[in-house]
Amino acid sequence: MIGNLPRKFIEKMEKLLGTEFDNFMSSYDAPRVYGLRINRLKLNVQQWKELSSKSGEARPVPWAEDGLYYNEGERPGKHPHYHAGLYYIQEPSAMAPVELLDVQPGHRVLDLCAAPGGKSTQIAAKLQGSGVLVTNDNAKERTKALAKNIELAGVRNAVVLNEEPAALAPVFTEWFDRILVDAPCSGEGMFRKDETMIADWEKHSVERCSVMQRDILNHAAAMLSPGGLIVYSTCTFSPEENEQQIAAFLAQHEDFIVEAVPHRFGWAAGRADLAGENVQLDAKRQQSINGTLRLWPHRIEGEGHYAAVLKRAGKTLTITVNNKADNGEGKVSGADFPEAHLPIRSKTKAVNEGTNRLRGGILKRNGDNREKYSNDRRSSKQQAAGGRDSSFRSAPEDANPIELWRLSAEQFASGALNWPGKLIAYGSRVYIQPADMPPLDGLRVVRAGWYVGEAGRGRMEPSHPLAMGLTRGEAIRSVNWSSAETQTLRFLKGETIFVEESEIIVQEGATNKGYVLVCTDGYPIGWGKYAGGMIKNELPAGWRWM
Repeated sequence: MIGNLPRKFIEKMEKLLGTEFDNFMSSYDAPRVYGLRINRLKLNVQQWKELSSKSGEARPVPWAEDGLYYNEGERPGKHPHYHAGLYYIQEPSAMAPVELLDVQPGHRVLDLCAAPGGKSTQIAAKLQGSGVLVTNDNAKERTKALAKNIELAGVRNAVVLNEEPAALAPVFTEWFDRILVDAPCSGEGMFRKDETMIADWEKHSVERCSVMQRDILNHAAAMLSPGGLIVYSTCTFSPEENEQQIAAFLAQHEDFIVEAVPHRFGWAAGRADLAGENVQLDAKRQQSINGTLRLWPHRIEGEGHYAAVLKRAGKTLTITVNNKADNGEGKVSGADFPEAHLPIRSKTKAVNEGTNRLRGGILKRNGDNREKYSNDRRSSKQQAAGGRDSSFRSAPEDANPIELWRLSAEQFASGALNWPGKLIAYGSRVYIQPADMPPLDGLRVVRAGWYVGEAGRGRMEPSHPLAMGLTRGEAIRSVNWSSAETQTLRFLKGETIFVEESEIIVQEGATNKGYVLVCTDGYPIGWGKYAGGMIKNELPAGWRWM
């Protein structure tokens, strides 16, 4: 592979590494390492090892509590457990930035350059369903994979956006406790993993990327609350995109400091001597850049990365946990979460899905065709009027999607009417959005929250993301097959499955007939509709095993 590396790149690395250059170059001929990260929203590493026949061959990634190395030649993406969202296939070094972000349940977190979503799902696992995750990417096509990975992981408390940082900053001014900026970069650290990055290196120039990174970081700073953290990371070796980027940021933002990263696991220190000569910093602040982090492929089992932890001065007070409104319940003191803050009350009129812009609660599309959107402000007591035994047919003909969800939700999952958050409808689709989100009017919204169902013909159809976000115990009806059984593979391929009525597990008070949560080894993989001895497959085409 060394012969494919650009000569200009080789010369730069020789100058940068000195005596370590030969070891660095040798890493390009060493075998690649492969990693996956267990999804703690669904299970922990030990539980996965008990389920998986391959677990004995997996080794822990030292810097990621849920990360594992797997052997080349294995195909974890083809296992039913992947389709159940039990793990995410992720390069081991790429797991480090989120570990440095120190995400705690209840935090408000922004993943600013998020696609395809590996780090977002890692953040969501650390939030454990409490707090808010806003995950964003400015590339429309890339948000498709981002939204799908969020849904596959069973994340309930995320909003997916497709915006430029400049558009987000006025909406979320000083709103987030944690921000991840996994910045677009020249990709030098990925040359061994993906040789196509070599061909793109000249096209995605260091200079071009540096300008973009500086703009992203400055807008991220405007969205961070006092006392909060930004983790800035790249997958490149270039000082212009790493140490020099941090030096320029510190010079412009006096209320930020570098929070030093312990250099363990073979990690190397960032280099203050590479910070550049044109940035005016006092000696102490410049030397603090030594507290940033470089991951070199000749020192660790992973690809090349850089990371810096930036802390904003100040301390905040309280956060809201479990997405409850600010009603005196569910608060945690600053002593428990020292980086927390008071929730912002939101009066969101409505949001939209896709990449259209919403203003004033009305989305205009296709000329004069207008669709109105609403959210649900009723109390849980009012919502409870439509419990799980309510008939679909009892809904009024003119019932709006939120009313249909309220009448139908407990046909699918027990306790659905008590889930935290606020109901928002986009056209026929219903979402549960974290309760304290500010209005998203004018933003390009891909997912307004947890997409739970779609109204049609006077009834509510549960969504695939609803299935993936449930536990088997919440489902009114469920069926479970092991990952080795043929029924599992047939279901994932979209086939209808014939079953004995006794295989359907039904909660007390419900009938066998209706939507069934199909599970493998106890974890959901989608909906089926049971009647007459068979489960009609409801798995969307884009989610099927091809």
